[in-house]
Amino acid sequence: METLITIDVAPPVGRVVLNRPDLHNAFNDVVLHEITEAFAKLGHQPDVRVVVLAAEGKSFCAGADLNWMKKMVGYSFDENVKDAQGLVKMLRTIHDCPKPVIARVQGPAFGGGVGLVAAADMAIAVESATFSLSEARLGLLPAAISPFVLEKIGPAAARRYFLTAERFSAVEAKRLGLVSEVAATAEDADLWIDGIVDAVRACGPEAVAACKALIRDVWGQTLDHVAGLTARWIAERRASAEGQEGMKAFLEKRPPSWSPGPK
Repeated sequence: METLITIDVAPPVGRVVLNRPDLHNAFNDVVLHEITEAFAKLGHQPDVRVVVLAAEGKSFCAGADLNWMKKMVGYSFDENVKDAQGLVKMLRTIHDCPKPVIARVQGPAFGGGVGLVAAADMAIAVESATFSLSEARLGLLPAAISPFVLEKIGPAAARRYFLTAERFSAVEAKRLGLVSEVAATAEDADLWIDGIVDAVRACGPEAVAACKALIRDVWGQTLDHVAGLTARWIAERRASAEGQEGMKAFLEKRPPSWSPGPK
Protein backbone atom coordinates (compact mmCIF):
# COMPACT_ATOMS: atom_id res chain seq x y z
CA MET A 1 0.00 0.00 0.00
CA GLU A 2 1.29 3.45 -0.95
CA THR A 3 2.54 5.56 1.97
CA LEU A 4 1.03 8.98 1.35
CA ILE A 5 2.66 10.64 4.33
CA THR A 6 5.36 9.58 6.76
CA ILE A 7 5.54 10.45 10.44
CA ASP A 8 8.84 10.51 12.28
CA VAL A 9 9.32 11.39 15.93
CA ALA A 10 12.80 12.17 17.24
CA PRO A 11 12.05 14.10 20.44
CA PRO A 12 11.62 17.00 20.74
CA VAL A 13 10.62 17.15 17.05
CA GLY A 14 7.81 15.37 15.24
CA ARG A 15 7.90 15.42 11.45
CA VAL A 16 4.95 14.98 9.10
CA VAL A 17 6.25 14.49 5.57
CA LEU A 18 4.19 14.55 2.37
CA ASN A 19 5.35 11.50 0.43
CA ARG A 20 3.93 11.69 -3.10
CA PRO A 21 6.89 13.26 -4.92
CA ASP A 22 5.89 11.85 -8.32
CA LEU A 23 2.57 13.73 -7.98
CA HIS A 24 4.19 16.89 -6.60
CA ASN A 25 2.79 15.92 -3.19
CA ALA A 26 -0.73 16.78 -4.31
CA PHE A 27 -3.34 15.71 -1.80
CA ASN A 28 -6.59 13.76 -1.98
CA ASP A 29 -9.17 12.86 0.63
CA VAL A 30 -6.97 10.10 2.04
CA VAL A 31 -4.01 12.44 2.45
CA LEU A 32 -6.24 15.01 4.17
CA HIS A 33 -7.38 12.39 6.66
CA GLU A 34 -3.86 11.13 7.33
CA ILE A 35 -2.48 14.64 7.91
CA THR A 36 -5.39 15.48 10.21
CA GLU A 37 -4.82 12.34 12.26
CA ALA A 38 -1.06 12.94 12.42
CA PHE A 39 -1.37 16.48 13.77
CA ALA A 40 -4.09 15.52 16.22
CA LYS A 41 -1.80 12.80 17.62
CA LEU A 42 1.47 14.77 17.67
CA GLY A 43 -0.26 17.77 19.18
CA HIS A 44 -0.90 15.76 22.35
CA GLN A 45 2.33 13.76 22.46
CA PRO A 46 4.29 14.98 25.54
CA ASP A 47 7.78 14.37 24.13
CA VAL A 48 7.04 16.43 20.99
CA ARG A 49 7.70 20.16 21.38
CA VAL A 50 7.65 21.19 17.70
CA VAL A 51 5.99 19.69 14.62
CA VAL A 52 7.66 20.15 11.22
CA LEU A 53 5.56 19.82 8.07
CA ALA A 54 7.83 18.88 5.18
CA ALA A 55 7.73 17.15 1.81
CA GLU A 56 9.75 14.71 -0.28
CA GLY A 57 10.95 15.55 -3.78
CA LYS A 58 11.15 18.79 -5.73
CA SER A 59 7.71 20.17 -4.87
CA PHE A 60 6.24 21.06 -1.50
CA CYS A 61 2.59 20.62 -2.48
CA ALA A 62 0.65 21.22 -5.70
CA GLY A 63 -2.76 21.29 -3.99
CA ALA A 64 -5.47 18.83 -5.04
CA ASP A 65 -4.40 15.93 -7.26
CA LEU A 66 -5.93 15.43 -10.71
CA ASN A 67 -7.66 12.12 -10.01
CA TRP A 68 -9.38 13.62 -6.98
CA MET A 69 -10.42 16.64 -9.05
CA LYS A 70 -11.89 14.33 -11.69
CA LYS A 71 -14.12 12.80 -9.01
CA MET A 72 -15.22 16.27 -7.88
CA VAL A 73 -16.56 17.11 -11.33
CA GLY A 74 -19.38 14.63 -10.81
CA TYR A 75 -20.13 15.57 -7.20
CA SER A 76 -23.45 17.05 -6.17
CA PHE A 77 -23.51 20.32 -4.22
CA ASP A 78 -23.86 18.45 -0.91
CA GLU A 79 -21.05 16.08 -1.81
CA ASN A 80 -18.82 19.03 -2.62
CA VAL A 81 -19.61 20.64 0.73
CA LYS A 82 -18.73 17.44 2.60
CA ASP A 83 -15.57 17.04 0.56
CA ALA A 84 -14.43 20.62 1.23
CA GLN A 85 -15.06 20.18 4.94
CA GLY A 86 -12.27 17.59 4.99
CA LEU A 87 -9.80 20.21 3.74
CA VAL A 88 -11.04 22.76 6.28
CA LYS A 89 -10.71 20.22 9.09
CA MET A 90 -7.15 19.38 8.11
CA LEU A 91 -6.06 23.01 7.93
CA ARG A 92 -7.71 23.85 11.22
CA THR A 93 -6.07 20.86 12.93
CA ILE A 94 -2.67 22.14 11.78
CA HIS A 95 -3.52 25.75 12.71
CA ASP A 96 -4.88 24.83 16.16
CA CYS A 97 -2.22 22.24 17.01
CA PRO A 98 -1.06 23.06 20.57
CA LYS A 99 2.56 22.58 19.48
CA PRO A 100 4.39 25.11 17.27
CA VAL A 101 4.17 24.05 13.63
CA ILE A 102 6.91 24.88 11.12
CA ALA A 103 6.40 24.41 7.37
CA ARG A 104 9.62 23.49 5.56
CA VAL A 105 9.02 24.61 1.98
CA GLN A 106 11.69 23.15 -0.28
CA GLY A 107 9.84 23.66 -3.58
CA PRO A 108 6.71 25.00 -5.27
CA ALA A 109 3.50 25.38 -3.26
CA PHE A 110 0.32 25.96 -5.24
CA GLY A 111 -3.34 26.27 -4.29
CA GLY A 112 -4.03 24.17 -1.22
CA GLY A 113 -0.28 23.85 -0.75
CA VAL A 114 -0.21 27.55 0.10
CA GLY A 115 -2.97 26.80 2.60
CA LEU A 116 -0.69 24.28 4.32
CA VAL A 117 2.04 26.91 4.62
CA ALA A 118 -0.41 29.50 5.92
CA ALA A 119 -1.88 27.15 8.53
CA ALA A 120 1.56 26.63 10.08
CA ASP A 121 2.82 29.01 12.76
CA MET A 122 6.09 29.61 10.94
CA ALA A 123 7.56 28.68 7.59
CA ILE A 124 11.01 28.55 6.08
CA ALA A 125 11.30 28.50 2.29
CA VAL A 126 14.31 27.93 0.08
CA GLU A 127 15.06 30.74 -2.37
CA SER A 128 13.99 28.66 -5.36
CA ALA A 129 10.50 27.93 -3.97
CA THR A 130 7.55 29.53 -5.75
CA PHE A 131 3.98 30.09 -4.66
CA SER A 132 0.62 30.55 -6.37
CA LEU A 133 -2.95 30.88 -5.20
CA SER A 134 -3.90 29.24 -8.47
CA GLU A 135 -7.59 28.42 -7.98
CA ALA A 136 -9.03 31.22 -10.13
CA ARG A 137 -7.24 29.81 -13.19
CA LEU A 138 -9.49 26.75 -12.85
CA GLY A 139 -12.60 28.85 -12.38
CA LEU A 140 -12.50 28.09 -8.66
CA LEU A 141 -11.62 30.13 -5.59
CA PRO A 142 -9.38 29.57 -2.54
CA ALA A 143 -12.33 29.48 -0.16
CA ALA A 144 -11.26 26.73 2.26
CA ILE A 145 -7.74 28.11 2.67
CA SER A 146 -8.78 31.78 2.73
CA PRO A 147 -9.05 32.28 6.54
CA PHE A 148 -5.52 30.96 7.01
CA VAL A 149 -4.00 32.81 4.06
CA LEU A 150 -5.73 36.08 4.96
CA GLU A 151 -4.42 35.77 8.52
CA LYS A 152 -0.90 35.73 7.08
CA ILE A 153 -0.94 38.09 4.09
CA GLY A 154 -3.96 40.32 4.78
CA PRO A 155 -6.70 41.48 2.40
CA ALA A 156 -4.58 43.89 0.35
CA ALA A 157 -2.19 41.18 -0.88
CA ALA A 158 -5.09 38.75 -1.27
CA ARG A 159 -6.80 41.20 -3.63
CA ARG A 160 -3.85 40.79 -5.95
CA TYR A 161 -2.86 37.16 -5.60
CA PHE A 162 -6.33 35.63 -5.23
CA LEU A 163 -7.54 37.52 -8.30
CA THR A 164 -4.53 37.03 -10.59
CA ALA A 165 -3.26 33.57 -9.55
CA GLU A 166 0.23 34.92 -10.27
CA ARG A 167 3.27 33.00 -9.18
CA PHE A 168 5.41 34.77 -6.63
CA SER A 169 8.83 34.13 -5.15
CA ALA A 170 9.97 33.06 -1.71
CA VAL A 171 11.28 36.58 -1.14
CA GLU A 172 7.83 37.99 -1.94
CA ALA A 173 6.24 35.37 0.30
CA LYS A 174 8.41 36.62 3.15
CA ARG A 175 7.51 40.24 2.42
CA LEU A 176 3.83 39.31 2.54
CA GLY A 177 4.22 37.42 5.82
CA LEU A 178 3.40 34.00 4.38
CA VAL A 179 6.85 32.67 5.29
CA SER A 180 9.06 33.69 8.18
CA GLU A 181 12.44 33.32 6.53
CA VAL A 182 14.11 32.48 3.21
CA ALA A 183 17.09 30.13 3.12
CA ALA A 184 19.68 29.74 0.38
CA THR A 185 19.60 25.94 0.59
CA ALA A 186 17.62 23.14 2.21
CA GLU A 187 20.53 22.62 4.62
CA ASP A 188 20.29 26.26 5.70
CA ALA A 189 16.55 25.80 6.18
CA ASP A 190 17.20 22.88 8.51
CA LEU A 191 19.67 24.95 10.53
CA TRP A 192 17.03 27.66 10.93
CA ILE A 193 14.52 25.06 12.10
CA ASP A 194 17.06 23.76 14.63
CA GLY A 195 17.38 27.27 16.03
CA ILE A 196 13.61 27.65 16.37
CA VAL A 197 13.38 24.27 18.10
CA ASP A 198 16.04 25.35 20.61
CA ALA A 199 14.14 28.58 21.29
CA VAL A 200 10.86 26.73 21.84
CA ARG A 201 12.49 24.23 24.21
CA ALA A 202 13.58 27.12 26.44
CA CYS A 203 9.91 28.07 26.90
CA GLY A 204 7.31 26.40 29.10
CA PRO A 205 5.38 23.78 27.10
CA GLU A 206 2.02 24.80 28.55
CA ALA A 207 2.83 28.48 28.05
CA VAL A 208 3.60 27.90 24.37
CA ALA A 209 0.26 26.16 23.84
CA ALA A 210 -1.48 28.94 25.76
CA CYS A 211 0.24 31.58 23.61
CA LYS A 212 -1.20 29.95 20.49
CA ALA A 213 -4.68 29.95 22.02
CA LEU A 214 -4.23 33.56 23.16
CA ILE A 215 -3.48 34.70 19.62
CA ARG A 216 -6.60 32.97 18.31
CA ASP A 217 -8.79 34.49 21.02
CA VAL A 218 -7.41 38.05 20.89
CA TRP A 219 -6.65 38.66 17.21
CA GLY A 220 -9.30 40.80 15.53
CA GLN A 221 -11.24 41.48 18.72
CA THR A 222 -11.93 44.88 20.29
CA LEU A 223 -10.04 46.03 23.38
CA ASP A 224 -13.29 46.07 25.35
CA HIS A 225 -13.91 42.44 24.42
CA VAL A 226 -10.46 41.15 25.40
CA ALA A 227 -9.66 43.28 28.48
CA GLY A 228 -11.16 40.83 30.96
CA LEU A 229 -10.05 37.82 28.93
CA THR A 230 -6.37 38.78 28.92
CA ALA A 231 -6.41 39.53 32.64
CA ARG A 232 -7.76 36.04 33.32
CA TRP A 233 -5.20 34.47 30.98
CA ILE A 234 -2.22 35.98 32.80
CA ALA A 235 -3.72 35.26 36.24
CA GLU A 236 -4.19 31.60 35.32
CA ARG A 237 -0.64 31.33 34.05
CA ARG A 238 0.85 32.97 37.13
CA ALA A 239 -1.07 30.60 39.39
CA SER A 240 -0.23 27.48 37.35
CA ALA A 241 2.49 25.06 38.42
CA GLU A 242 4.46 25.85 35.28
CA GLY A 243 4.13 29.60 35.79
CA GLN A 244 5.20 29.29 39.42
CA GLU A 245 8.22 27.21 38.41
CA GLY A 246 9.21 29.68 35.70
CA MET A 247 9.01 32.72 37.98
CA LYS A 248 10.87 30.98 40.82
CA ALA A 249 13.60 29.81 38.43
CA PHE A 250 14.04 33.34 37.14
CA LEU A 251 14.25 34.83 40.65
CA GLU A 252 16.60 32.07 41.82
CA LYS A 253 18.78 32.50 38.72
CA ARG A 254 18.51 28.85 37.67
CA PRO A 255 17.13 27.05 34.59
CA PRO A 256 13.46 26.08 34.82
CA SER A 257 12.59 22.39 35.01
CA TRP A 258 11.68 22.15 31.32
CA SER A 259 14.94 23.69 30.11
CA PRO A 260 17.15 21.31 28.10
CA GLY A 261 20.21 23.03 29.54
CA PRO A 262 23.30 24.17 27.61
CA LYS A 263 24.36 22.21 24.56
